[in-house]
Parts: sequence; structure tokens; C-alpha cells
Amino acid sequence: MNQFQYSRPAEIASAIKLLAKDSNGHFLAGGTNLVDLMKMGVVVTNKLVDINHLPLKQIQKTPTGITIGALATNSEVADSAIVKENFPLLSLAINAGASPQLRNMATTGGNLMQRTRCPYFFDITAPCNKRVPGSGCSALQGYNRMHAIFGANDQCIAVNPSDMNVALTALDATVHVSGVKGERKIKFADFHRLPGDHPELDNTLQKGELITAVDIPASPFNKNVYYLKIRDRTSYAFALVSAAAALHIENNTIKGVRLAMGGVAHKPWRLTAAETFLTGKPVNEDNFKQAAQIAMQGAKAYEYNKFKLKLAPNAVIQALKMASGIAS
Repeated sequence: MNQFQYSRPAEIASAIKLLAKDSNGHFLAGGTNLVDLMKMGVVVTNKLVDINHLPLKQIQKTPTGITIGALATNSEVADSAIVKENFPLLSLAINAGASPQLRNMATTGGNLMQRTRCPYFFDITAPCNKRVPGSGCSALQGYNRMHAIFGANDQCIAVNPSDMNVALTALDATVHVSGVKGERKIKFADFHRLPGDHPELDNTLQKGELITAVDIPASPFNKNVYYLKIRDRTSYAFALVSAAAALHIENNTIKGVRLAMGGVAHKPWRLTAAETFLTGKPVNEDNFKQAAQIAMQGAKAYEYNKFKLKLAPNAVIQALKMASGIAS
């Protein structure tokens, strides 16, 4: 590991100032992803700004929903009575991720910043446009079982690995960030990027900006929810495909719905067309099957992940059945 400068400020403004003119510095929170990347030589930094002493650990109700501080740990969020009562989908998604030990360390802001687990990204001897722009994408012709079926291109077919992110995109969250130019809000749907011409960029943060909080607006999606994660083993494994489903049901009619998938794209994949189809429809398996087929429009598989073309819609159907209560 290379040498680097380490700082531990106590104020948000000081933390931002420390990275304002540094092209290769990083904020450090739980370190569950960044430290691994540094040890493997994937990330080489000359400055770490430890933000763990900043006042960013709140989980509290607001007049419009809840606010979760960027330094609230995954465990704290998942176990929060406020979250479980108002946004149980988020609690389910977080508890599906990583392991208890990692959830005790990983933070909300860090989870949003989590890098892909594509093996070619981690292999510093392999061409990877995300790690070294312009070097190529080894996954295109390589072992691409875990890779994207939506939104990918010949620059990158990696996926976002976070479970929390899938729930937050379904719940219409907003990310609060602060930088040298002041504070701004980013809709969660706009926070993560598709690879486009810059697969090295995972999100729309500007250099030196710090995530300070995540807001989730109040909604009726606090009862009929389910998070389904399909993976190779039941703990400490990333999703092959995941599906987040939240329904607002009255008299067996779907008054509102939120759907998203993970493990299928460079960003959490919101299923807006399927949501539109289901709104106003009766709760039944036929409608869920039609919604799942609508959700798959535009999907494209590669050599080793063709199974996702069948697995993904089945995951959506099952998540909807579990959320609605017609399956157990």
C-alpha cells in the first residue's frame, strides 16, 4: 500500500476543505469497501479524510418523512424503530446485504458509494475501463455471470452491488451533499450513473462533495413490502438478481406500487413501466406476470448471464406475490 496523508476533522466544512484541491483524495467512513480496494491496489490515494467524527449519524422523523445521516451504520438503520415502522422495505434490503459484522461498520453514505464487485475491476492485471479508462472491458468476452442485462454497453457491463440502493431508489429517496460550492440535493434516481462514455464514474457527485444525509419521503408503502435477493449462498454474497416490491393495496386493488431490481445494471434499476401497468389493477398473479414481462423490455444478456433473462422476471413475480400476501 502506498503512503498517504491522514486527517480526522471534526467539522463538515473542514472535511470538505481538506479535499477541495486534492485530485486523488478520499473520504473514509466505515472503510468496508475503500480499505479493501486500497489493499488490492485498485484505489491508490494520497490523502484520506476520516469523517467519523462529523455529526452525521442521525435517524429522525421529519415533517415530510425521515432523514438518515450519512454516518448512520447499516445496522443502526436496519434496526431503527422509525425505519422499521415507516420503511420496512429498507430494513429488509439492508439485512439482506453483507454480514452482521460488516453491517455494524458500513455506513449509509459509504453504501451509496460502493464500487462494483466485477472480478476484472479487482484484478489490476486485467483491462477494465472502470479502473483504467480506455483500457477495455474484460467482462465482455470473459466470465460475465454476475453482470448487467440492462443499460450496459461495450464500455462496461458491471453492476451496482448494493442492496440498500435498490430499496432507496424504489422509495424515491433524495441524497443531500455538501461541497465547496455549497449544498445541493440529488434525486436518488439521478445519483448513480449508467456507464455511457465514462464507466469510471459511478455517480453524479462532483469532486470533493460529501454525502451528508439521505431523505425518504413519507408514503403508504409501510405494510405490503418484500425484498427478494437471489444469490449463490444465503449470507455474505452479492445478488445475482434482487427485487424490491412495495404495494399500497385497498380492497384488493393496487393503488400504488414501487418496484426496483438489483444485480442487473450499473445502477439500481427502477421498473417504472411495470409500476404504471400495475397501478389500478387487481392483486393477482396474472397481473404480476404481465408486469414482470414489461419490466424486462430492453434486457440484453451476455454469454454466461443468459439465465438472468428468466430469473429476473421470476424474481419480480415472487417479490410481488410475497409483498401482496398471495404467497408465503
